[in-house]
Amino acid sequence: MSVELPPQIRLRQAALSLITLVGGVSLAAIPAATISISSRIFTIQEQGAIAVAIMVATFAGQLTFAAVVESRLSSAATERRVTFPLWLAALSILTALVLAFNYQNAVLLCIALPVLLASLEVGRGVSVAERLDVREIWAAISVGVGALVGVLAGFANLDWALLPLVLGIVVATGIRSMPVEHRASRPEPRVMAWVVTDVAITGGVYPVLNAVILALLGPVQAVLFTSISTVSGLLAIPLNFLRLRLLKEHSRLDIVISAAAVLVALLAIGVAEALGVFGFLFGEAWTLSATALALTLACLWRAASLATTIPFAALRRMGEAKLLTLLRGAVAIVTAIAALLVLQLNELSLVFVVLLCGELLQAVVYEAARRRRSAVRPD
Repeated sequence: MSVELPPQIRLRQAALSLITLVGGVSLAAIPAATISISSRIFTIQEQGAIAVAIMVATFAGQLTFAAVVESRLSSAATERRVTFPLWLAALSILTALVLAFNYQNAVLLCIALPVLLASLEVGRGVSVAERLDVREIWAAISVGVGALVGVLAGFANLDWALLPLVLGIVVATGIRSMPVEHRASRPEPRVMAWVVTDVAITGGVYPVLNAVILALLGPVQAVLFTSISTVSGLLAIPLNFLRLRLLKEHSRLDIVISAAAVLVALLAIGVAEALGVFGFLFGEAWTLSATALALTLACLWRAASLATTIPFAALRRMGEAKLLTLLRGAVAIVTAIAALLVLQLNELSLVFVVLLCGELLQAVVYEAARRRRSAVRPD
């Protein structure tokens, strides 16, 4: 039986949840800051390669997160506790130091990005899942300040603009490596296999898609696809936060906070686009193209994830890793094929239409599976 918490404690939890949620902007800021800085210090061909590398890095972060965090949170037979692995922290810091001494090397940046984003993804995920809110606030500030200083240095055309970004990641990694009282649960091997397979299939769609865009439409469109995905990714911050919290336990409070945050993010993106902020931030790849329609569709695609997240997390808590993998894999394959087909029309907006339809299809399929599972084996 759940215990009703005093209003003061509930208010404090809500405040910390909101601050931690907002702190997710720091994670989304890394791809955006990297694109912005790259547009000032690298050639357009190098920018195209970096745009694809960012998608690959995001995929690598999702895979690492699946193996280290999500597989444990989905192992219903365990305590479902997670910690930030020291081996990942050490690898991230070492990679950041190597990049710091070779900050003008675009190839090295492409190689370093998967490690750095994996560390950030796992570190934030652990803090959110285990409600290490105070620690996460300081880590997010470190990443955010580093990204901001780096972008400002890029605007000034300073060739060392990547250095503050890298330093912010190092400081955040150190904060997230601080010891905690609990130990990480050992994931169930079967669950881990299904969860990692799930992410490998679904997450692999986007880097492959952007690589095809680079090959068919050129570096400008590849950078634009990554830029629009990154901007709309602001909406993914509250949704990822919600997914992590719901993987631990169902929470109406977190659902309400996350839904409100999505609305605020939508408004902020609309205002920023109207004021020309993104054109200033991302450079010629944004200003040389019509972006309003594609950005609107991308935001709708991200926002639709709210309907997907709730039944998805419920099925994960029920231990239905295999079922989710099969369902997600089927939808991902259909979505990828449709997206590759519409690319032949040379219209980037149509790709986001396909992604939106795929997200809505997932929501319907997951909710149907959740209701069927609850009817057969009610908790």
